[in-house]
Amino acid sequence: MNIAIINGPNLNLLGTREPDVYGNKTFDQYFEELKGLFPQVEFHYFQSNIEGELINEIQRIGFSYDGIILNPGGYTHTSVAVGDAIAAITSPVVEVHISNIFGREDFRKLSHISAKAKGVISGLGLKGYALAVTWFL
Repeated sequence: MNIAIINGPNLNLLGTREPDVYGNKTFDQYFEELKGLFPQVEFHYFQSNIEGELINEIQRIGFSYDGIILNPGGYTHTSVAVGDAIAAITSPVVEVHISNIFGREDFRKLSHISAKAKGVISGLGLKGYALAVTWFL
């Protein structure tokens, strides 16, 4: 099974960015743990702070992967274009958020992704990625 994880803006700063909200583990550290938990999965990882690069990656892999785990970061609340990219592909997408976006500022409660995703996992920390993998399996 081929599963891609796509992380959006500022997620490259995990481990140092607001550790009270996002924890103190880098995504690279967590990604190694995730691969160990699911040795039967071939993972692909991509991160960008640039909206167009995220869209290009979604389009590039969105017809050939068994699943995509997408944490669009701040683009969740602002990017109709990322949502449109999800709607245009055939690979199923699970939207993941480390923090509980519904328990934060009002502007974070809007997602341009959720309606196009198969499901949403929010507020369970980095474990949300493992839960998404489990769902795909």
